[in-house]
Amino acid sequence: MTEEKISLLNQLAVQAGEEILKVYAEPFEVENKSDGSPVTVADAAAEKVILAGLSKIFPEIPVVAEESVEAGELPVVEGRYFLVDPLDGTKEFLKRNGEFTVNIALIEDGCPVFGVVSAPALGEIYWGGALSANDQQSAFKGRIEAGKIVDVAAISVRTPPQSGLSVLASRSHMSEETAALINRLGVAEQLNVGSSLKLCWLAAGRADFYPRMAPTMQWDIAAGDALLRAAGGALVYAETGNDFTYQVPTQAIKDDLRNPHFLAVGCRSVLADLAVSG
Repeated sequence: MTEEKISLLNQLAVQAGEEILKVYAEPFEVENKSDGSPVTVADAAAEKVILAGLSKIFPEIPVVAEESVEAGELPVVEGRYFLVDPLDGTKEFLKRNGEFTVNIALIEDGCPVFGVVSAPALGEIYWGGALSANDQQSAFKGRIEAGKIVDVAAISVRTPPQSGLSVLASRSHMSEETAALINRLGVAEQLNVGSSLKLCWLAAGRADFYPRMAPTMQWDIAAGDALLRAAGGALVYAETGNDFTYQVPTQAIKDDLRNPHFLAVGCRSVLADLAVSG
């Protein structure tokens, strides 16, 4: 049953991506949210698909979804809930570079235990974690072809090469503080990419380190965090080095779901190296 439900969650991400691509293929209007960030009809269309699917597959689990929260709908949650970002990387969507994603994460007692991330324009999908404590943690990547997931392969993080770190940075949200940290490290390679794809690339062993010293929301990273953990990596608070946790306080508002700065790594040894160089 668990594998069946994972398959259904993955298909939800694929279906949401199909709705996004319908909008992507045609001219569309852009509006601004209360915080000034852009939003399109694709966000709402994708979220509608995901919410409908989750209500059928997991009717007992509440869902915290970005566009619903923007509309003032933030449910009371306890130990177990879904965090959904129907379209992460709206700026990349507007630039039409394909680097945007659909994100569905299951949170349990503050920990992201399962996540699926699809990149519809790139035809890629990643997922990892477990829906039950009895299931083995594992991470995978596949291709999306004609609405189906094919060429599935297990993925894992890599050991940093001796030649130097490959560091990921946001394509559209690079902060001065993030740039300063990267420059201090003297990295071998800097890769700029949009959305939660950065966490997917870490999980798949394509890079070693992703520092984020700029604003994000919990739904931006939860699915990628679950994937990264399942692949052997970690996402920690930049200030303390402790593993990141997810919380929705009682009577929460949107700003309560804003993330502090974080560091995502494929190998925890990178964190030790950071402490030495700092």
